[in-house]
Amino acid sequence: MTQMFDSIFEAQQKHKYTLRNTNAAQRIQKLKSLKATIERNEHHIYDALQSDLRKNQFEAAVTEVIFIYGEIDFAIKNLHRWMKPTRAGKSMASLMAKNRIYYEPKGVCLIISPWNYPFQLMMSPLLSAIAAGNCAILKPSELSPATSKVISKIIKECFDEQEICCFEGDVSVSTALLKFPFDHIFFTGSPAIGKIVMEAAAKNLTSVTLELGGKSPTIIDQQANLKNAAEKIAWAKLINAGQTCIAPDYVLIPKNRQEEFIREYSNATQRMFFKNPQEINEDIYAKIINQKHFKRIVALIDDARAKGATISLGGQHQEEVQTINPTLLTELPANANIMEEEIFGPVLPLITYKLLDEAIEMVNSKSKPLALYIFSDNGKNVRHIIKNTSAGGTCVNDVLIHISNPKLPFGGVNSSGMGSCHGIFGFKSFSHERTVVFQSAMNMSSMIYPPYDRKSWVLKLLKKIM
Repeated sequence: MTQMFDSIFEAQQKHKYTLRNTNAAQRIQKLKSLKATIERNEHHIYDALQSDLRKNQFEAAVTEVIFIYGEIDFAIKNLHRWMKPTRAGKSMASLMAKNRIYYEPKGVCLIISPWNYPFQLMMSPLLSAIAAGNCAILKPSELSPATSKVISKIIKECFDEQEICCFEGDVSVSTALLKFPFDHIFFTGSPAIGKIVMEAAAKNLTSVTLELGGKSPTIIDQQANLKNAAEKIAWAKLINAGQTCIAPDYVLIPKNRQEEFIREYSNATQRMFFKNPQEINEDIYAKIINQKHFKRIVALIDDARAKGATISLGGQHQEEVQTINPTLLTELPANANIMEEEIFGPVLPLITYKLLDEAIEMVNSKSKPLALYIFSDNGKNVRHIIKNTSAGGTCVNDVLIHISNPKLPFGGVNSSGMGSCHGIFGFKSFSHERTVVFQSAMNMSSMIYPPYDRKSWVLKLLKKIM
């Protein structure tokens, strides 16, 4: 296997010099070919996502396949403009010069994707890498093997190995690949594994984009429309059975509004994910990816309950089908494990507060989240929360939707990520912004190096201009 890695990495290192000279039309054709290949394999993708995560076709289409079609179309529409060198302003040292920023491909890139949205989170950075003119080696997650197999099939149908290559396999494959001196690494996954990737990249001084996660909070204030908030939070929390990196991880709510929220959340979950009050609809509701993660989430619920928390909704689980019902936890003690790690499941803790600043203090006591959600009809409160917190992205009176707009950068901050993706931001992640100055042929040395008796005069002139 190592010999194969060596061979393909060397081939891509040679081929990257060919790709760096491709124009927008050639790269657009590659994107069109990728889209056509995905379309031919759509039914395989849906079958794979059903096998790996029990995703129904509608959810898989909206969150994975159609999402990627939209990103590809957006890149095709804008790539000529993205690739065009941009103008930069002049300075005193370059009054007669033309200043430009060129976007050149970084070279050979490694893309490691996770299992929760296994198709979308591989294809999204890949299309950015292609748009920027790079070679790429792909490593999809071994925890979603059916989807990984389909991704490998699509890549083999669409690209030569010297340009794009996909390696399936367990963590040993990722470990081996991380030893190579890639020109860029794009990783999506947990903060813990992100640290390992960053450490490996540092040994080769490889640049990285890290799309991580963390505990994304939701703040509800006294003025919020609770029915609207509960419906949106329920959908965002329970789509893909909560296995979403920007899912609401916990809710901060005024104590006097908690019971009403529980009722509205319960009504929303019944309407969206149940056949009847007692039976979850497995045709719509996804499963937990594997037994390990199922047991981890159940252990978090059990730990919270043992320490005094109340299960205000749900709590039922069926190990044989890896299903955990929508669950709300209240009266959580400070030492509950569920408040120390990302849940990544359909369990939502409710934390009450009296003053808004108490909620802000709670958010700031934890690592900076990938997303922060605010539900309020009070503009002053919204501005106060945004001003006094930090997050990768924020939605006001909505959830998740910021990820769907390719005109917005998507990424974390500190422990929730590094760098941005989607649209031009993904294109730039896989590009080096190269400064190029075209100086005038005129001899400027008399200005830059004036005679000694004129230096003071030149300095005075510079101070006035600057």
